[in-house]
Amino acid sequence: MADIEQQTPVEETPPEDTEMEGVDVAAGAGEEMGLTEIEADTPKLDLFSDLMKSPIVEVVVGSGADRTTYSAHEAVLVRAPVFARLAADFTPGGPRQVVMADADADAMGSVVEYLYTGEYFPKKTTAARDAPLEKDPRQPVPDDDGLGLLVHARVYTLAARLELPNLKSLAHSKIHRTASTARGELAYARFVYKESNPDDATIRKPVAAFWATRSYSLRHEAEPEFKAMCLEFPQFVFDVLQLVLDQQEKSRRVGDGEHKGPSVVPGSSRKRARVSQV
Repeated sequence: MADIEQQTPVEETPPEDTEMEGVDVAAGAGEEMGLTEIEADTPKLDLFSDLMKSPIVEVVVGSGADRTTYSAHEAVLVRAPVFARLAADFTPGGPRQVVMADADADAMGSVVEYLYTGEYFPKKTTAARDAPLEKDPRQPVPDDDGLGLLVHARVYTLAARLELPNLKSLAHSKIHRTASTARGELAYARFVYKESNPDDATIRKPVAAFWATRSYSLRHEAEPEFKAMCLEFPQFVFDVLQLVLDQQEKSRRVGDGEHKGPSVVPGSSRKRARVSQV
């Protein structure tokens, strides 16, 4: 056995292999670091059971007889950036409460429902783009007070305040699926021009466009309310009038053979037709 051991050559690692071995070790270490970094960036999976284990936060809205308290799990509420910032200031063992006295109680209820489920009542009946909404037994028929429209308008404005753009889009889509009357549309328009940001064309422009294309008939259905709206919100009048004039000028250009210049050319004897109907 000793002879056999002596005859068996001892394999040594070639110098070049030794160098490669060092490179491989370094590369391997780099790969492990890379995997560690990738794993660290992987978003944490939030299981429903984990959400339910988070502390309860009280959201107090309204005041007086309308004061309402919603109890919700903190891990759900912080999906709204504003709630997340407020929750960051909670002290360990201290009260976990958010007070928004000027928020609408029903709208906040819809926000909490959305944060838990991704929807709020009344929901779309199907996934189709033009799907109608579920019937809401709370809303009268006909809806002369615009209550159905105001449900979604209040959710829209609260979603904007809480920095929830997807909820804003959802509420806006439901506004366009809600039936109302001339008086109801005016109640909705008044809320929009009173409560929304003046720069928010997403919700304001469709209101002005609606009245610009239907104001003649709607005005005669609710003339006192229409007059009051115009006197209270001059910006509403300007927005509607601007759209009406734009449409008239566009029609006139088409009638003149797609003339691209101004309707009244300096030095021309052409007169503008007075607006007699809207």
